[in-house]
Amino acid sequence: YGIYCYLVGGLFYALFGSSHQLAIGPTSAISMLVGVTVAGMAQGDPARWADIAALTALVIAAMCVLAWLLRLSSIVNFISETILLGFKAGAALTIAMTQLPKLFGVKGGGEDFFERIVILWGQLPETNLAVLAFGIVALALLLLGEKFLPGRPIALLVVVLSIVVLSVTSLADLGFKVVGALPTGLPDFRLPELRVRDVDGVIPLAFACMLLAYVESVSAARALAQAHGDEIDPRQELLGLGVANLGAALFQAYPVAGGLSQSSVNDKAGAKTPLALVFASATIAICLMYLTGLLANLPNVVLAAIVLVAVKGLINIAELRHVWRVSRYEFVVSMVAFAAVLLLGILKGVIVAVLVSLLLLIRR
Repeated sequence: YGIYCYLVGGLFYALFGSSHQLAIGPTSAISMLVGVTVAGMAQGDPARWADIAALTALVIAAMCVLAWLLRLSSIVNFISETILLGFKAGAALTIAMTQLPKLFGVKGGGEDFFERIVILWGQLPETNLAVLAFGIVALALLLLGEKFLPGRPIALLVVVLSIVVLSVTSLADLGFKVVGALPTGLPDFRLPELRVRDVDGVIPLAFACMLLAYVESVSAARALAQAHGDEIDPRQELLGLGVANLGAALFQAYPVAGGLSQSSVNDKAGAKTPLALVFASATIAICLMYLTGLLANLPNVVLAAIVLVAVKGLINIAELRHVWRVSRYEFVVSMVAFAAVLLLGILKGVIVAVLVSLLLLIRR
């Protein structure tokens, strides 16, 4: 479903987005937000899970278009940078705790950050040493590649190497969990079978995702535009994001946004216009039709390593130190958002962060 996000999200964004380098797809924060929230709504039914996720994307599309019509792009100004700083750090740790059990080859579990720590600690004696060693090697390769070969597709190389190793050796017999064969072919065009009134809580989820997606997308687009001496249109980004999520909803994907990591890769690969997203979608379509069988032996521990390396970029220690030196008050505000995410989860953490931002605005 994440692949479907990239397939259609970028293609639809290319039609209306204002950024030349922004790459649209499933971001770690959005994926986690949707995953942990929809899990409670789906009642263990995979088909319902997919429908709720697609329905959420459809609601986000409607919200974005409405915000575009009402010229609400200034909403981004209501969320302070310090709030985002704390929120991203909390989200990174929350996401990391969902991946660490895969690194140790244990089941994991738990509903919140601290419960996951306790459960993982209790399961450490059951660690699969072969899986852990494999994961540590993958982490080392990813970190070395990030340092010495920035902008290169090191993660893709690690994925390919791990598939080859598990395919030609007997390592798979040591308890490795693998992705398995992915469905071949392109996603069907259809509307989500559920309606908004069928799913309690989809509106708050969609609002939180829209807010996160818009702030994250505009931040990434602005950063890349400044580097190239360009400008973006924040209002047009609402429309581009709305259309991208509409495409995701119609092709069995889930909410999409513009992420800084994939956009940076897109930029360093030489993207000059949104046409790069069209070529990326075409390439993904070819892979879905002819190459999915090659991914069957991809170990989950490698995916966990990729996510762990990716989310560390959400924690900006240098910036937190800077805020501490400049304003203790702003630092406390950032820590409120950080603690809210760890204690309440990503969804409620977003809401607390928004409320704190609005209270700060009123106070000032």
